[in-house]
Amino acid sequence: MTAPARPDRLADDPADDPADDVVLLDDEGRPTGSAPRLEVHTTDTPLHLAFSVHLLDPDGRTLLTRRALGKQAWPGVWTNSCCGHPRPGEPVADAVRRRTGEELGLELGDVDVVLPDFRYRAVDASGVVEHEVCPVHVARVERDPVLDPHPGEVAEHAWVPWADVHGAVTRTPAVFSPWLVLQARALGPDLTAHTTTAHTRSRA
Repeated sequence: MTAPARPDRLADDPADDPADDVVLLDDEGRPTGSAPRLEVHTTDTPLHLAFSVHLLDPDGRTLLTRRALGKQAWPGVWTNSCCGHPRPGEPVADAVRRRTGEELGLELGDVDVVLPDFRYRAVDASGVVEHEVCPVHVARVERDPVLDPHPGEVAEHAWVPWADVHGAVTRTPAVFSPWLVLQARALGPDLTAHTTTAHTRSRA
């Protein structure tokens, strides 16, 4: 079974997608409504629902991606494998699979939620704010899966031992997205301790 064909344009491209709403949350993390993603991310971004996923191969390496230079916030910064926003009514695990297929051309199987209550607020140098309840997931993948990164999302990518990532975010946190820094610190030096036997497939 292979991933569906990736669309030519993604919701994170400049063209707005009417279906690309994010789930707004109150201070307790409860849904209060929805709003278009492109209208939400401003200098006063309200709390909303997101997710992060770390892909982990059999050698203990994780996929780091460098955000495309055209991204609205944190352009060119190295970050985790994939991030995104569940749409209203979309289960978070389904959103993880959808977005990973769109951005990387991978079809995920099972995903493990490793930091279900992760939450952060960060301000980009341009003033754009991220303010998210962002459950963190891990999925195991085959060794050297075939990737098809979307150029509007990913400028570069690299497979890096997780222990090296954990050490690097301590030494040079400014190189990485603020959410990756916080997640790596919370997860510790051994990401495999948080996972089961989930696997993914690359597109044939």
